[in-house]
Amino acid sequence: MPEYVVAPLDRLVEQFERLPGIGHKSAIRLAYYVLSMSEAEAEKFSNAIVDAHKKIRYCKVCCNLTDKEVCSICSDDKRDKSIICVVQDPRNVMAFEKTREFNATYHVLHGLLSPLNGSTPDMIHTKELLQRLNNDEVKEVIMAMDGTVEGEATAVYLSKLIKPLGIKVSRLAYGIPVGADLQYADEVTLSRSLHGRVEL
Repeated sequence: MPEYVVAPLDRLVEQFERLPGIGHKSAIRLAYYVLSMSEAEAEKFSNAIVDAHKKIRYCKVCCNLTDKEVCSICSDDKRDKSIICVVQDPRNVMAFEKTREFNATYHVLHGLLSPLNGSTPDMIHTKELLQRLNNDEVKEVIMAMDGTVEGEATAVYLSKLIKPLGIKVSRLAYGIPVGADLQYADEVTLSRSLHGRVEL
């Protein structure tokens, strides 16, 4: 007996399965939810995806996501430009911004060093960070990577490049558990980690 197949539905399920953390059952549930939308809602949903792909880019200063050439944080004159907080990805910026405690700037690496997985310095935004340090404005760089082996390796590698420039390099205090993802830390823990940062 031939298997019952609805090709467009199958393709939709396949696309949802490609998303991180979405298994087959969740993909089916999401696909049926999309089918239950009105045509206008479905179009709005698909347009939001296409629009994000077309308009979102990397900030030319900090490499965070933005829909402008320079993001709103880098273009804010009230921000302390003498401190740069280096993070793994844009979700970490969002986590720090929720604390409302950090009024300086960021640099987003979009990854961590991991030789075993083939992630080398030229594959993350190291060069852009070093270019930002070619002036007398920056006084401190905070290493705010996850407390993993890769996070530690990245922090140590970058600190070796930055310290000879006469810039203070610090890291978050260990209010963040070793092995934890910054994006899941609560605002109070992140705030305490910033205030209790130690020099590398």
